Amino acid sequence: MIKKVKWGVTLLIVLLILGMIIYPKAKRMLTAPKGGFESPAPSGTPRNKILNINAEIIRSQPLSDKIVSAGSVIPDEEVDLSFESSGKVVAIYFTEGTHVKKGELLAKINDSPLQAQLKKLEAQIPLAKDRVYRQRALLAKDAVSQEAFEQVQTELEKLMADIDLVKANITLTELRAPFDGIIGLRNVSEGSYTTPSTIVAKLTKISPLKIDFSIPERYSGEVKFGTRISFSLESNDGIVQKHQATVYAVESKIDMDTRTLNVRATYPNERETILPGRLTWIEITKQEIQDALTVPSEAIIPEMGKNIVYKYQNGVAEPIEIKTGIRTESRVQAINGLSPGDTIITSGVMQLRKGMNVSIDNLY
Repeated sequence: MIKKVKWGVTLLIVLLILGMIIYPKAKRMLTAPKGGFESPAPSGTPRNKILNINAEIIRSQPLSDKIVSAGSVIPDEEVDLSFESSGKVVAIYFTEGTHVKKGELLAKINDSPLQAQLKKLEAQIPLAKDRVYRQRALLAKDAVSQEAFEQVQTELEKLMADIDLVKANITLTELRAPFDGIIGLRNVSEGSYTTPSTIVAKLTKISPLKIDFSIPERYSGEVKFGTRISFSLESNDGIVQKHQATVYAVESKIDMDTRTLNVRATYPNERETILPGRLTWIEITKQEIQDALTVPSEAIIPEMGKNIVYKYQNGVAEPIEIKTGIRTESRVQAINGLSPGDTIITSGVMQLRKGMNVSIDNLY
């Protein structure tokens, strides 16, 4: 009985295996075309497919290796003007938005008490000098002691010192321009009370101007005193204008937070057409080549430490190893491996293989 069960199980397993083999073939026969044959499988391979690409003819052209950075236009000098003492404003002598000269009187606060004190002290000068004169004459005749003479002389010197102090306090009631520049909008009026913390107006010197910017630490050796830079500004009509400036100061250390080096350049701005406070883009030319061969950066494939580009040759893509040089935002210099007139594939490069058939859609 047990032997019959074993044979039955074995027969069932055999039937299942035969069913698994026969069923797929029967299904293909039922679904085959009317001719009774299966449709042939595609025989194409990636190599004999034709890939549509864009290409570019390599030509010699000027190429510059530049450092590009954002910067700010700042005034050569700028200060908030305020009085050194407190008091009521009695006169304002400047017109807002105009040029003023160094030392020019701009405004004044009340100094009447000080002027009165000055007159009082100056009135004592003749008498004090007369006392010194008489004591000196008596001293020559030994009629007074040396001590008496020195006392009246000291009193005269003290009087003159008090006069100088009052004059200095009167000077503190005057607001004068510390340098040549353009004075801005005033914040006080005649009759208002001011203190040293009250800002009367802002004085700005915009000729020359300073260009403030920073560069990455790896370029710190490229910029020094006298380095020429170019900065760009957009005019009112949308045209970008470039101006030349000269580096006059470099920070003594790298900023540890940003890992950049702060640099300042100066621009004459003789016509005062550029106002400070504007954003600008800085370009520093490190190297310039007049006849460089360059390829678009997207055409290069890094591969096992090598740089590969695909050259279009008689309808076929051929890989070429190149040595790269200067890089810009969009192009890379090819030092060797290419010649002027070569056609380089610039699109679909990740799909390319050696010997693949290609067709050019756009040639630049």
